[in-house]
Amino acid sequence: MFGTESSLSMFLNTLTPKFYVALTGTSSLISGLILIFEWWYFRKYGTSFIEQVSVSHLRPLLGGVDNSSPTNSNSSNGDADSNRQSVSECKVWRNPLNLFRGAEYNRYTWVTGREPLTYYDMNLSAQDHQTFFTCDSDHLRPADAIMQKAWRERNPQARISAAHESLEREDCATASILLAEEEATTIVEAEKLFKQALKTGEGCYRRSQQLQHHGAQYEAQHRRDTNVLVYIKRRLAMCSRKLGRTREAVKMLRDLMKEFPLLSMFNIHENLLESLLELQNYADVQAVLAKYDDISLPKSATICYTAALLKARAVSDKFSPEAASRRGLSTAEMNAVEAIHRAVEFNPHVPKYLLEMKSLILPPEHILKRGDSEAIAYAFFHLQHWKRVEGALNLLHCTWEGTFRMIPYPLEKGHLFYPYPICTETADRELLPTVFHEVSVYPKKELPFFILFTAGLCSFTAMLALLTHQFPELMGVFAKAFLSTLFAPLNFIMEKVESILPSSLWHQLTRI
Repeated sequence: MFGTESSLSMFLNTLTPKFYVALTGTSSLISGLILIFEWWYFRKYGTSFIEQVSVSHLRPLLGGVDNSSPTNSNSSNGDADSNRQSVSECKVWRNPLNLFRGAEYNRYTWVTGREPLTYYDMNLSAQDHQTFFTCDSDHLRPADAIMQKAWRERNPQARISAAHESLEREDCATASILLAEEEATTIVEAEKLFKQALKTGEGCYRRSQQLQHHGAQYEAQHRRDTNVLVYIKRRLAMCSRKLGRTREAVKMLRDLMKEFPLLSMFNIHENLLESLLELQNYADVQAVLAKYDDISLPKSATICYTAALLKARAVSDKFSPEAASRRGLSTAEMNAVEAIHRAVEFNPHVPKYLLEMKSLILPPEHILKRGDSEAIAYAFFHLQHWKRVEGALNLLHCTWEGTFRMIPYPLEKGHLFYPYPICTETADRELLPTVFHEVSVYPKKELPFFILFTAGLCSFTAMLALLTHQFPELMGVFAKAFLSTLFAPLNFIMEKVESILPSSLWHQLTRI
């Protein structure tokens, strides 16, 4: 035992200062490598590798229970559904509240000199028009044959000329639609043309309805006439809403939804929600939400944020962050906050537009659900409704950022919804005019301060040890200079104190 202690003592005595410097440098280098790996792992997976190993492997060995297994099992069982939902959410949808090209988009271009619509967006609209307003039997009627070519034209003037040519031959509902959308410079003119289209469209619809069961050709024609009639009635309701006849618009939209209940692809209920909010008819808004805010239906920012607005309306006028932090949230306040978190998780881009932290532009004709394009389209029409509810924006401002603390990371795991699609940014850059608009992207987790601080401290220690090992004399001079500079103010104060205090008193103080 004594021999072992003696040899250990001799070994320690023979160690030189360079060994300790090298040991310090090696340990710092290893710590730095571990820290770099931890940083990389956090950036990719959103959690600490050491923490994950401790929870996943060490905790069960120490008798802990892993509660995540059922969740992981459920998640794996739902992978296929999540993937399908994610793919469907990358689909581009027609904006239910899209503006009129001639009366609104073109006027913006005349005033500002900017093009509010991208080529990609207008090309999608052209495809929609060909799908909704044409069919294989159009060649049988000269007016429809002309319009079939007109919808394929890229030049707006050529389309307008073709529509006039079609109307010269006979009454054509789709020709009047094109003129109302692209040639009319005011909403009043557009409404007049849509009423003209309605007369023709209703006659075509009644005739094709009687013949729809006579063959595939007649069935396709009836489907086209149905799309045309629904489009006209919906745009007439939107004209009434824009001209201030909101109650009339609500009645028209309700009648349209009753007449064609299966045409959910047009999302007419979103037009109805906006009109009811303008009337401040919140009871009817809640009734519409109860019908369409269903798990089996595709969600939208309008559905989620309108539900949050109604919950916030019940508590926002008396909400105070200071009071809530002291007494805690009431049940109604908790419901409102949860509704806001749900809405923000669905589309995290909306709050910055509602809180006017980001400037709005004209909404595109197509939107990507959960993307920046949908956020712009929602905020453009609904910001006024949030401002009308006292305290609603204040409640949103105080609570919306807390959503991201609840969403698992990485984004392959959702909280209340399926994972946030990674394709939104690319599609939004095609839909939105990036020349004068900065596309909003999904908020990314910030790197914690402790990782940055530890990385800096570790790097500095390693560098200091390496320099001391290579240049011990020079680093000793630098160390003495640094320490003398560091203690210079203290020495100056001590000298002043010695000069002021009596020597006997100073002697007593130093002895103490």
